[in-house]
Amino acid sequence: MREAAPREREMGMEWYVSDADGTGGELRFAEEDFVVRERERFDVDLHPADADTGAYPHLVFRATLRGWDTNDFASALSRKLGMSRERVSWAGTKDKRAVTTQLFSVRYEERDLPELGDADIEVLGRAGRPVLFGDLAGNAFEIRVRSADHPENAAAITDALRAFVAGGDAGPEDVSADDPAGVPNYFGHQRFGSYRPVTHRCGLAVVRQDWEDAVMTYVTQTAPEEPADTREAREFVAETRDWNAALDRLPGKLRYERAMLHTLAERVGEGEPTDEDWRAALESLPSNLQTMLVNAAQSYAFNLMLSERLERGLPFAEAVAGDVVCFAERGPEIPDDLALPDADRLQRVDEGRVDTVNRHCARGRAFVTAPLVGTETELADGEQGDIEREVLDELDLSPSDFDLPGAFESTGTRRAMLLRTELDAERVDDDPESLWFRFALPKGSYATVVLREYLKDDPLALT
Repeated sequence: MREAAPREREMGMEWYVSDADGTGGELRFAEEDFVVRERERFDVDLHPADADTGAYPHLVFRATLRGWDTNDFASALSRKLGMSRERVSWAGTKDKRAVTTQLFSVRYEERDLPELGDADIEVLGRAGRPVLFGDLAGNAFEIRVRSADHPENAAAITDALRAFVAGGDAGPEDVSADDPAGVPNYFGHQRFGSYRPVTHRCGLAVVRQDWEDAVMTYVTQTAPEEPADTREAREFVAETRDWNAALDRLPGKLRYERAMLHTLAERVGEGEPTDEDWRAALESLPSNLQTMLVNAAQSYAFNLMLSERLERGLPFAEAVAGDVVCFAERGPEIPDDLALPDADRLQRVDEGRVDTVNRHCARGRAFVTAPLVGTETELADGEQGDIEREVLDELDLSPSDFDLPGAFESTGTRRAMLLRTELDAERVDDDPESLWFRFALPKGSYATVVLREYLKDDPLALT
């Protein structure tokens, strides 16, 4: 176990599993270096594209996108079709700096779709319902890391990640190339903001109902990587609290910050905002972003719990008495090689059930969990329960704190602690300083959480 990079520790990711030195390297040098293909679970019968649009109004298609953010592609397609973007839906959201193959649907009566640059569209047929987020099982990745300083270190890291899944006293010498690898199922830096990791700090303020702190953190906290004019504008807001003057200074691209300041300027002018004003400013954000702030606070606590379990030497691939496990989803639409933890199927593990549960864990049919805390969260018992309570105490949080207004409210859930996958990491034949990584992950997990173990670098190297 090795201490993580400082910026990662700010996000609750305090350790690497592997002690080996990192490979270093450059990610996303070209879009083709980061290839993602969705593993779908769209269990709906498709009908021909010219089928009755009354019964089957949704045209289902698969798109391979180069340099497209999912939301931007949906907006561009809807504009071409002259319709609301709400009529376009998809299974999962993907990053822009990649080549991604994704499932979409559009409520559209024609059978052909317009051409869009850097988008290859394959119409699959018609369905009676749209593609939804639940139709994503996971993602398969092919990722190239270029200009690695020490590509030779990859093999030792892979062995360490396989030993992490093997558990017990297993070491790198006890595993083979056929064994699965694993890492703690941390929330990656994208959850918190790669350049300016503030979403969890805003979320913690929201959960404490300190609306002023939430707004001011979001608007004024700076990062060295930001342009000078952006940093100066944020500092001006912090120093003056002159909302109207700040609107003249904040760059247009900071639309969420501008929305909050516009609300404050309208409500209080040059006066002093009340708690109600601060909350109104925060509620000027889109509802999904309001929810994301609270989710980031939950994710931060979750990461801290995993880091503490690592530090205590408790297993991730096996349960101990007091743990809460979830079981894998089953169904013909789920890919055979992708185990999906089902957080709705939970079981508390008592002393008499440990061996039975761990047989399921060894087969990838059960997973030890930690909470994403909300109003309905029940904490674990035993040592894991101690960890969960200590982290919440340190953050001054309790499940009841998530009984919040509107989009901020959260009932919570539990999430698997171990991210387990079949992993290939190999040198590129024609470029000895490059590495190819191939693996698949369940939905909601982060490829960068796997790659961080290899690069062992600042999170900005993973963006």
